[in-house]
Amino acid sequence: MPEQLIPIIIGIAGIAAIAVIVIGIVSVRSEKNLVEERLGRYEQGYQSFLDIEDEEEARNEDKQQRKALQAIDKAIAERPFARKWKQQLARADLKLTVAEYAVLHVVSVIGFFAGGYFVLFRGDLIMSIVAGFIGLFFPRIYVSRATSKRLLRFEQQLPDTLGLWVNALRSGFSVMQAMEAISRDAPEPTSTEFKRVVQEAQLGIDVEDALEHLLARVESEDLDLVITAVNIQREVGGNLAEILEVISHTIRERVKLKGEIRVLTSQGRITGWLISLLPIAVALFLSVIQPGFMNPMFESRTCGWPMLGIGLALIGLGMAAIQKIVNIEI
Repeated sequence: MPEQLIPIIIGIAGIAAIAVIVIGIVSVRSEKNLVEERLGRYEQGYQSFLDIEDEEEARNEDKQQRKALQAIDKAIAERPFARKWKQQLARADLKLTVAEYAVLHVVSVIGFFAGGYFVLFRGDLIMSIVAGFIGLFFPRIYVSRATSKRLLRFEQQLPDTLGLWVNALRSGFSVMQAMEAISRDAPEPTSTEFKRVVQEAQLGIDVEDALEHLLARVESEDLDLVITAVNIQREVGGNLAEILEVISHTIRERVKLKGEIRVLTSQGRITGWLISLLPIAVALFLSVIQPGFMNPMFESRTCGWPMLGIGLALIGLGMAAIQKIVNIEI
């Protein structure tokens, strides 16, 4: 085997091992949360003693395997950044603890560094460190993208959800029965979110608090308008079906207008990303085809570092300005 292929094979093997670890962590957290588990047992009925015993044994094994992660989670659970991470993970609907999310950051840094050192840049330490620094932000970018996509789907489904809610109320259902019908018939992610509201209410949490939790998970101005209308109706009374029907028409028009604006500003957004990422892509491309070409920029503190800093600052300012122009408030 040629000696030049050995570093590449080692790098690919390291990335594959890291991918297996990440998949294992995610699969461990794919189990239901405590509320869903309790209600699932209630719906499924009686289980045999043997099934319960096997379930307890499996649970004990999982607890032993996650003991280190639980210790990390307890140590950082009350930190401000940990609370922010919890909220972000809840909005993205990712079944991860704060400790596992922190471990993913470490794994991502190691994976990007190994991929840069062994595969892309072939032993170039400086560019590999830059790749590792990029890997630090990869989990956050993924969570942010997942949150944005989920919020967009929820807002697009909200007018139809309100239509279903109005029809259920006019059929004689109560507010909770209507939300339960939505949790059964609506598509994802609407069904999951309303199912959580119904579950919290069934476990004794006040409906207003359950709706506030929904708003915390789905940060939407349209949903805030709906929840405000429901809370006011619960306090002073009124025809909730008519109120929700008017809100549904308003939200439907807003969603339509947002879609038109998104289409009209798509060229500006793509131009902003292209202009911002093109210099970085060119630098990475030059480092791949000619290892060490960009090293003087990182080694020279008098000339290289100021140029890099000014360049990145100008790229950030340009991207922020373009995003401000194309972000039209409705």
